[in-house]
Amino acid sequence: MGVFHRMAESRWRSEKLLILCYHGISIEDEHECHAPYSLSDSVFETRLELLRSGGYAVLPLQEALSKLQSRTLPSKSVAITFDDGMYNFYARAFPILQKYRYPVTLYLTTYYCYHNLPVFPLICRYMFWKKRGAVVKSNPSLGFSDPLDLTTPAGRHLASCGVISYAEANNLNAKQMNELARRLAEHLELDFDRLVSKRLFHLMNPEEVKEVSQKGVDIQLHTHRHRTPMDRFLFQREISENRSRIAELTGNQARHFCYPSGVHKTQFLPWLSEQGVSSATTCDPGFADAKMNPLLLPRFLDSSNVSPIEFESWLTGVGAFLPGNPFHR
Repeated sequence: MGVFHRMAESRWRSEKLLILCYHGISIEDEHECHAPYSLSDSVFETRLELLRSGGYAVLPLQEALSKLQSRTLPSKSVAITFDDGMYNFYARAFPILQKYRYPVTLYLTTYYCYHNLPVFPLICRYMFWKKRGAVVKSNPSLGFSDPLDLTTPAGRHLASCGVISYAEANNLNAKQMNELARRLAEHLELDFDRLVSKRLFHLMNPEEVKEVSQKGVDIQLHTHRHRTPMDRFLFQREISENRSRIAELTGNQARHFCYPSGVHKTQFLPWLSEQGVSSATTCDPGFADAKMNPLLLPRFLDSSNVSPIEFESWLTGVGAFLPGNPFHR
């Protein structure tokens, strides 16, 4: 019926910026396990092809936000962002973005860049998923005193939460959590060294961050340890340490921020302003417009759970008016 086309060309859409949010492009089968946060490289390329064939204006984030405020956005404006800085960005996403010559902003959490270890919660969830269909015997030294039923998504979720909570309760550092993950792999009869060698759940190392930065990737703030403490001093320390590490790696002073896990609180806003942060993006679905607080910008989270028709509906603007969408007015 031409609804998508008419909406894409509408004045309403021309005054809005769609900020796309990605977390990971899988190296193997991670998108099957982490469907809400990743997708395959083939699907990612179809997304970029749709941007190209649909004539969308893909802008660098800074330029897009400046044009949004001055009300000079090109028609059908889009900005692409990635969270965290996983190795799969370097290995899978960046080559595809280069092919299409699309700019991208990468919100980097820097702690694991300097620690060549897999991100603990991610690798635990993946290992439980790898053993889906099994019932695993108890092991109190790993945080579970009862057998684990991994035959359902709910059972695997409970297993992951139990091990992660155990690590947090014991205040384990990165190396200790990695050792816990290794012992979990042994208990699950998985080859931990082989899994780790693939770097499925590693962040980029400093050399890789420097390389993509030199090739045009805009590296911005995502806290140092991927957390947002409720204490002002600790919160701002996360920002300043993150900024300092990014400056070491790129030579640039980062001023744009992304809330880890999308968690944002009212009290964070003045703390970010005091740190000289000029924009902050959430994971709340919606379009950015000039009237919004620049520290509460919405994004559309793309993943394996998003169908092609749903993705296109958001590009055009129709998705903002679908029933159930909190952005809908």
